[in-house]
Formats: sequence, structure tokens, C-alpha cells
Amino acid sequence: MFRGSLTALITPFTNDGVDEDAFQAFVDWQITEGTQGLIPCGTTGESPTLTHAEHKRVVDLCVEAAAGRAPVIAGTGSNSTAEAIELTKAAKQSGANAALVVTPYYNKPTQEGLFQHFKAIHDAADLPILIYNIPGRSVVDMSVETMTRLSKLPNIVGVKDASNDLTRPIETRLACGPDFCQLSGEDATILPFLGGGGHGCISVTSNIAPRLCREMHDSWAAGNFAAAQALSDRLMPLHRTMFCETSPGPVKYAAKLLGRSSDRLRLPLAPIAEATCRRVEQSMLDCGLIDG
Repeated sequence: MFRGSLTALITPFTNDGVDEDAFQAFVDWQITEGTQGLIPCGTTGESPTLTHAEHKRVVDLCVEAAAGRAPVIAGTGSNSTAEAIELTKAAKQSGANAALVVTPYYNKPTQEGLFQHFKAIHDAADLPILIYNIPGRSVVDMSVETMTRLSKLPNIVGVKDASNDLTRPIETRLACGPDFCQLSGEDATILPFLGGGGHGCISVTSNIAPRLCREMHDSWAAGNFAAAQALSDRLMPLHRTMFCETSPGPVKYAAKLLGRSSDRLRLPLAPIAEATCRRVEQSMLDCGLIDG
């Protein structure tokens, strides 16, 4: 259902709230540059600091701007099952194509708790669901066994895997089958993830290099592995730089350099350090995204 280069969208802010015009222009630019899927209201979109009204509005804006040209996978996760159900139902009403639901953070549920959480969302909201497994932020790691149980539910269609464990796509493919959609959540490991049976990547870097990311995925899909590797090598320093401080600080500053967004962040995220700004600029110069 979903494959190739997908973008975990940033959310541009003004001093007063979401910059709706900038966000929709950004979505349009992503599509024209080749992005194959759009993910509003993920961590990169600063979902933890969006109000519920803003969250729903950003999904509405994304669906409207995409206008059917690329699928919209709305971030709807929460460590409250009831809240995740509410956000997923709202995404369905907005016209999103699927929901991206993160494993509950802070609560530290057991594997049975994870299963029951996702099953409750599945049963309450008639929308395809991608599990978002990111142990580094949520502290819990969904096992392949639990994911296999969930994959038997008709609307649990795949996973965004940010475990950074390159055995996972192989184990998940063997356990859940080749049609269970596997999207990497780690830009730097995308080629080995694809080699293990993955279908694509939900990327931070593609916020600022959408065309290069799409070309890398197209090269891989065409069997031109040398070209895919060359593009991966070109993008690798940029991947590293986008996470040299807490994301989305670096990528929002990079988007500002491209004239695509402000670099405003919401507390508790602070503006990136001056040294990080220089590193972002140099990486973008080296990658050919800006001129010196």
C-alpha cells in the first residue's frame, strides 16, 4: 500500500500558531519533488506540543493540499488509548489514507498491553494502521511476536520501524509475510533495510531533499543498486546532521535556509546551537541543496 520515499512532515509555526499557508505550500512542494507519502503530526511535526484542535487542523490541511496526489498517513498516537482512538477517528473523518500510531510512551506497557492498545484502536476506527515502533523515544519495544499477532487484524497493515535493528525487517517479513508494509524510520540505514525486505522509508531528511530521496528509492526499485548507493552516500552526512541535535531542530533550520518554513520550535525544544547551524549549512552545501 505504501512504498518508496515518504516524508515525516515538519509543522511550520508563526508566533501565534500553525502557519497554514506555509504548511500547505510545503506539502505541495513535497509532492511536486516526488515524495510518495505524507505524514503530518508525527514527532517531526512536533505533535506532542500541538493542541488537539491544531492536530486535527494540520491533518485537514495536509489532506486538502495533497488532493489525492499522494497518500496521507496521519500521526494519531498517544500513550492514552482513548486519546489515540479519538485522533484516529478524526483522521478518518479528515480523509487520511491511514494512521501512524506510536507505541505508548512513558506508561511502559507489557507486550499484552501493546496488543490490546492497538487492537482497541483498530476496532474503534475504520482506518488502515501502521504501528510506529521507536524504542528510543517510547522506551518500549514491540516484539516481532506481538507484531505478528497484530498483523492478523485486517486494518493493521504495516510498521514504521525505528528500532535501528537491521534483523527486524527480515524477521518481520518471515513472521508477518511479504505484504505486511515495512517502512524504515531511520534514514541512515534505508538501503540495508530495503535489502532485508523493507518497502520504503518515512524520512526526516526528505523534508529538505525530497527529490534526492525519491531518486534513491527509484534507483533501488529499478535494480540500479550502484546509483542507489551513490545517492545514499551523498545523503549520509545530511542524515547524520539532521540528528546532531534533537529533531526537528536541525531540519527546521534547514527548511528555513531553503525558504520553506520558519525554524520556530515549541518548548521544551529550544533553538539549535550556533555550531549546529553552521554544521547544517555545511552539510547542505556539500549535498548541493544550497549555494555557497
